[in-house]
Amino acid sequence: MASLAAHDVAPSKIVCVGRNYRAHAAELGNEVPAEPLLFFKPPSSLLRSGEGIVIPPQSERVEFEGEIAVLIGGRLRHASESEARAAISHVLPLNDVTARDLQRTDGQWTRAKGFDTFCPIGVPVPVGEVDLDSLEVVTTVNGEERQRGRVEQMAFSIPFVLSYASAIMTLEPGDLITTGTPEGVGPLQPGDRVRIEIPGVGAVENPVVGAGSG
Repeated sequence: MASLAAHDVAPSKIVCVGRNYRAHAAELGNEVPAEPLLFFKPPSSLLRSGEGIVIPPQSERVEFEGEIAVLIGGRLRHASESEARAAISHVLPLNDVTARDLQRTDGQWTRAKGFDTFCPIGVPVPVGEVDLDSLEVVTTVNGEERQRGRVEQMAFSIPFVLSYASAIMTLEPGDLITTGTPEGVGPLQPGDRVRIEIPGVGAVENPVVGAGSG
């Protein structure tokens, strides 16, 4: 199977969508937004499968968020949904690790989402080898299932999110877009192992370590 190695992913930006599953928005006491709620993670937060997610000393509540992510293969600017869909080159699992306490106190999400090691990704698989309309994401922690969500449960579809984002910013080849997390998010502790899997695509699995270990 032709694919990119996880360490070859070098996006100019990582664009994320908040509250894109209704049940997840509800579990955190939020409404689903009227339009996609976009935020960024820095490329410096990227992490390969097998490497340690580091719990930073600034946070007392770090949580997993399993997500379906896509890589962009062509430049998008003011793209239609069909153009956006055609520009998707690869699909991959992603863990949008979040310092939940900092997210709540800061009011904006840069610090909570942006720590080094807070964006584990799996090996990208060419979109032509998967069914984009039936993707599912499953999160397990220490072998116990915590999350399971399907694309049809998203408030905003993947092509819509890409089209919407492209009307704000130019999406460049290699950019990484992640599409929100289903309900079931929860805390991580040193010693845990968290696995995000897209069945039929692949998985990213990482140990969780304390601040002195990364």
